[in-house]
Amino acid sequence: MTELVMLEGKLYLAACIDLATREVIGRVMAGHHRAALPVAALRMAAGRGGLEDGCVMHTDRGGEYASDEFRTEIRTLHMRQSRGRVGSCDDNAAAESWFAALKAEIGTTVRETRAAARADVFHFIEVEYNRTRLRRHPEFGYLTPLETRARLQHDFTPQRKHPLSRTRGNFSGGTLWICAWARLRLLSCPT
Repeated sequence: MTELVMLEGKLYLAACIDLATREVIGRVMAGHHRAALPVAALRMAAGRGGLEDGCVMHTDRGGEYASDEFRTEIRTLHMRQSRGRVGSCDDNAAAESWFAALKAEIGTTVRETRAAARADVFHFIEVEYNRTRLRRHPEFGYLTPLETRARLQHDFTPQRKHPLSRTRGNFSGGTLWICAWARLRLLSCPT
């Protein structure tokens, strides 16, 4: 989860990232950072991302992710939860890196309204990042997250199995950690 500041007050963003494709498959913004926020992002990811039973949801150690509401949703979706180690900023590096890229792209300027911030975040995720941002995939070369998902859905993966995966070529990447969350305080990796 990360925080955006506006003249109207703060806005919090929870995002769910598929680590097999690096696609943002769940995102929700609200004026609070209670457990309902990451739960809503997780529901969006489940509805949009084709999550498989048993996939792993990796989070940091924030209270929102230890809440009964969040853990119940994990069980309801037949997922498993993994939480980062205490004091280790490396456990959630993918999510932290993504939030840093978001802030680098949309800037950290104070916007006037929450609507303006929502529009900027939506444009970054749905127009720029998921559809046009190239990243180097170890098997496919340079692709956008959506192109990577299409290849994985159609089982265009090479025969070699990923060392962490029990299955080959399915969208969720088998047992790979496919979802990641970060909190703003972890972006700076305090000791």
